[in-house]
Amino acid sequence: MATVEEEYKNIQASPNRPIPGQSLTNDPDNPAPFERAPEFTSVHKASEYLFNKLIQPEAYSNAMQAVSDGVAIMDITQSILFMEFQEGAFNPDLMLMLVEPLAYMIIALAERLDLEMVIYRGEDEDDDEEERILGTTMASEKLEKIRSASRSGVVPAGIITPDMEEKIEELPEIKPEQNLLDAPKASEPPADSLLANPKGVKE
Repeated sequence: MATVEEEYKNIQASPNRPIPGQSLTNDPDNPAPFERAPEFTSVHKASEYLFNKLIQPEAYSNAMQAVSDGVAIMDITQSILFMEFQEGAFNPDLMLMLVEPLAYMIIALAERLDLEMVIYRGEDEDDDEEERILGTTMASEKLEKIRSASRSGVVPAGIITPDMEEKIEELPEIKPEQNLLDAPKASEPPADSLLANPKGVKE
């Protein structure tokens, strides 16, 4: 899966790429999606929107298959956010604010299926203090928090809402390369799941 930086380089190298200032000559009555007012302006509403799209059958199956195949969580996150930005869902500033919430959502879904996760490419060999995410740098402290969540099963409070937890529990427990639509409905999340009740606590 290509990163945003790779996609940008491909666009730059394309002979069909727009020339500087071309957008100023576009028809103002027919703007591109990302040239219009964004659909969402708050992290909360945009997070709900992304989550509901992420758990749609095809998107859910594709995302979990990508995680199972070893695609980095941050690569999946970048691809989803960049695509939604191009469709006019939010502006660049809000897109950057959604990196962490979306990454945690993907982690919660993957952890429930007990999938091994890679947070970003080369993380085991990477000694840098920062990582490039959507063309900007992401501090190592934030990346380490995300990595800790994938290892410990503890997502920061407020990221996964009770409504999201309920919807996740209803998702089928697919296996790698299994057809999502043929998968049985889930009953209880695994004991080590982010969504499982603490030991000794009953519903």
